Amino acid sequence: MPAKDLYHDAVRFALIKDGWVILAEDYSLEYGGDRLYVDIAAEKPIVAEKQGNKILVEVKSFLGRSFFNDLERAVGQ
Repeated sequence: MPAKDLYHDAVRFALIKDGWVILAEDYSLEYGGDRLYVDIAAEKPIVAEKQGNKILVEVKSFLGRSFFNDLERAVGQ
């Protein structure tokens, strides 16, 4: 499992405050034979439809010398 990002807990608390229910942290997802790790899996219930919206959140901070280098490393070239 990858290490938690510096802002992981702040993002988690912000999601909860906005009404999201945290389903899992360090969520593992398999796609095309590869295993992907996502920081937070959350669901926001919608009462009218009786089904919720679900999101996967990857938390990244850009604390290096270059914002663009950090962004490139986070997203890929």
